Amino acid sequence: MKKIFFFLITSIVSLGCTNAQNKEFSKESLSKKLIALDTSEISFERILKKHAGKVLVIEVWASWCSDCVKAMPKVKEMQSNNPDVNYIFISMDKAFDKWQAGIEKHELKGDHYWATDGMKGEFGKSIDVDWIPRYIVIDKKGKVQIYRAIETDFDKINEQLKKLK
Repeated sequence: MKKIFFFLITSIVSLGCTNAQNKEFSKESLSKKLIALDTSEISFERILKKHAGKVLVIEVWASWCSDCVKAMPKVKEMQSNNPDVNYIFISMDKAFDKWQAGIEKHELKGDHYWATDGMKGEFGKSIDVDWIPRYIVIDKKGKVQIYRAIETDFDKINEQLKKLK
C-alpha cells in the first residue's frame, strides 16, 4: 500500500513539474542579451517589444538538433496556416557560422537570434530550457499563453493560435 501511495504522489508531483506553464518571463530572462544576424547585441526584452501587439511564436532550436530538424515541416505548415503571427527563432548553436548555415539550409522565415552560451547557459536557464525544440506562444497583449511546448505539441500550439486570432 505504501508503495502505491508513494508512486501516486511521485507521479503527480512529476507531472505537475514537467507541465509547468509560466505566464510571464522573469526579469532575469528579459535582461539577457542575444546576438542578431548583424552581430549586434539585443536584450530579450527589446526583442519582445519589437513584436508588441502581435501574436508571437518563439522557437528555441539548434542546427545540430535532430528533433528540431524533424519538426521544421510542421513549423513551416504552422507559418503557412498563420501568416499574421510573428515568428522568432532563438538558436542554441555553438558557433555563429553553424547558426547562419542552419537558417539558410532550413529556409527559416522570421526574426533570428543566437544565445551564444547554448542551452545550459544563462539565457537557456532563465527561460527553463530543458529540451529543444521548445515553443513559446505569446498573445497580442504580451502575455505568455504557452510557455513550454515541444515538437509533439503542435496540435496544442495550433489550437492556441486559432483562439488568439
